[in-house]
Amino acid sequence: MNKKILIVDDEPYIRLLLEQTLEDLEDEGVELLTADNGEEALDAIKTEKPDLVFLDVMMPKMNGFDVCNAVKNELSIKGVYIIMLTAKGQEFDKLKGKEVGADLYMTKPFDPDEVVKKSMQVLEIAVS
Repeated sequence: MNKKILIVDDEPYIRLLLEQTLEDLEDEGVELLTADNGEEALDAIKTEKPDLVFLDVMMPKMNGFDVCNAVKNELSIKGVYIIMLTAKGQEFDKLKGKEVGADLYMTKPFDPDEVVKKSMQVLEIAVS
């Protein structure tokens, strides 16, 4: 069963950066999926059931908090690890992220090594 990572951000260059950061995991059989707004993200989570989601907070149509809340609380989709990605590192946002069920919070600009390390942990991929 292939592991899947969904990258959600309305900024194309952030999506690209995350894809490039995580592309080595494709050698481990990980499939990278992307979405550029909250609605698209929610649809992808429902249909693709990714193991890990990097979710931007500030997005059109539906923000990251709403997407996370829908997945974790309204739809109770199990087995999806959500990492909120945001330029806002304020305590308020972190609390809001916890409230809606985010598993982890990362602020932009993110450290690519940290992203890869965390992804491998979540997906239980051994470091080679």
